Amino acid sequence: MNWQFLDTLLTRLRAHREAIALALDVAVVVVAWQATYLFRLGFERWFAARPAYDGAVLLGLLLIYAIAFRALRVPKGMWRFSGFGEVKRLALACASAGLVAATLVQMARLYGVPRAVLALHPLFTLMLLAMMRMGYRMLYEHMRSRISGSALEQRRALVMGAGDAGRLLVAGLQHTQGWVIVGFLDDAPEKQGARVAGVPVLGRLAQAAEFATLHGITHVIVAMPGASVPQRRYALDMAGKVGLPVLTVPNSEELLSGRAVNQVRDIEPEDLLGREPVELDEGGISECLNGKVVLITGAGGSIGSELCRQVARYGPSKIVLYELSELALYTIEQELSEKFPHLPLLRVIGDVKDRQQLRFIFGKYRPQIVFHAAAYKHVPLMEENAWAALRNNTLGTYHASLAALESGAERFVLISTDKAVNPTNVMGATKRAAELVVGHMAGKQGATKFMAVRFGNVLGSSGSVIPKFKEQIARGGPVTVTHPDVTRYFMTIPEAARLVVQAGAIGDSGQVFVLDMGEPIKIVDLARDMIRLSGHSSDQIRVEFTGLRRGEKLYEELLADGDRTLATPFAALRLAQLGAAGDAAAGAVIVQWLAAQGAAAEPPMSEAELRTRLKQWLPEYAPSERP
Repeated sequence: MNWQFLDTLLTRLRAHREAIALALDVAVVVVAWQATYLFRLGFERWFAARPAYDGAVLLGLLLIYAIAFRALRVPKGMWRFSGFGEVKRLALACASAGLVAATLVQMARLYGVPRAVLALHPLFTLMLLAMMRMGYRMLYEHMRSRISGSALEQRRALVMGAGDAGRLLVAGLQHTQGWVIVGFLDDAPEKQGARVAGVPVLGRLAQAAEFATLHGITHVIVAMPGASVPQRRYALDMAGKVGLPVLTVPNSEELLSGRAVNQVRDIEPEDLLGREPVELDEGGISECLNGKVVLITGAGGSIGSELCRQVARYGPSKIVLYELSELALYTIEQELSEKFPHLPLLRVIGDVKDRQQLRFIFGKYRPQIVFHAAAYKHVPLMEENAWAALRNNTLGTYHASLAALESGAERFVLISTDKAVNPTNVMGATKRAAELVVGHMAGKQGATKFMAVRFGNVLGSSGSVIPKFKEQIARGGPVTVTHPDVTRYFMTIPEAARLVVQAGAIGDSGQVFVLDMGEPIKIVDLARDMIRLSGHSSDQIRVEFTGLRRGEKLYEELLADGDRTLATPFAALRLAQLGAAGDAAAGAVIVQWLAAQGAAAEPPMSEAELRTRLKQWLPEYAPSERP
């Protein structure tokens, strides 16, 4: 028997499942009526002894049963899942319809219909209905086992991309329990109608919705890791319109890290960015980092931990992991130990606000390259904790840069943010002040080159909207966005970390690098894409606007109005020429004030006075008082 043909036929009929189920159930009622007469009267009399109005009684009976089936939603039942629960629903429907029918027949004084037939017919009907469903389930499971080797209900996948990745995906998933690859979609003319790994190429990418309905698809898999960014974006758009969960295969970087092609994963926001891979000067970075002692503050954070992974690839002599959180330090240390077993790791639980500890650690290990990623970055939280933000983001930068200078480090790289440009919030202002501190330190006599790298939002980093959106979608919504027009620059964590490492390798003292963040993205569009690609509609999970929070901008900037950038040998990396002539003087004032405060935990002034002090240092700081 051609089981694939039967599967296709059943799938085509699935769109009319309820009507067909009701028709079959009504037909069973007719068969049961005849079988009951046969049981009661025998072959000789089962037609001859019936009353003349038996046909009319049967028509009324069919109407009553049809009403009972519809009222109890019997046609909506999935026969391939039939079990005891379905039998209970059928029993209730048959008992109700049989009782109503028997009562009406007796009230109408139609005594020609035997009472035994009226009593036994619901039982015969129930038996035949249950047998029909059990028979279908047995046939369906046998068909599934013949097609895929498993009788379990399958996840039926439509694969976009009939290339090498799609072929390997089929080889890995086709015989995996729970998966059936129904067909491919590909826009290449020469692949239309062909078979790849025994699976047909059904049509083009734009026909995804059509074939998903026709074949009862449950998942769409985008298997195009080698396609250009516009091609992948188009495939994701077509997949998203189907209204089913969309999965993808690992990208080229994940494959290189050892992930198998058949390890399909959910669509991540970085898949939606549509950015070309960053090209780096691998040789120059290796020359900068190979055999060197590298210290990374905030080593367990989202940016710091990725910096650790990227740096480890270039063979440093050791990495000093400087982190305040015990759990974060343990997590990144365990990961690096597994991936780079021969790389010495020095684990330090430390606080950048502790100047004496920093001096001790820098003096003990003599780091040659320092990446300063330790920072508080959650905007609304820092609005309520201005002193904590100033101590950690600005004072911490001063302590770390001073320790680097005193220990003779070769390079010190500050991780900054686009929120430092024309800041409207405490977090951005303290990071801009940190840039000025680094600029001031660059003017000091010493071997250390001080520089900063400024970039926007990083997908998946702690405090970003992406994890929050995922949790809200998993809960069934709503997904909360502050404003319909709010936009942000985005890049992935690995992309940001690689560019930071590149900037550290080529930068000179006093320079501020700006990462090319591409085009800004509307947050509401990102939220809607995530909802759509999770297989939900806007009716199922709605987007709710909550209003801008205090200190939040509608849009972010990577440069102030008076600034401009110069090209570097790397398209994604620009060198900012900051326009404020008083930057060096402002940096000196900030450093002098910070040195006077030391690491005091108690605020020297009120939150309002701290904002006033930041305003004195940074004329461009315009605090937003929006609640």
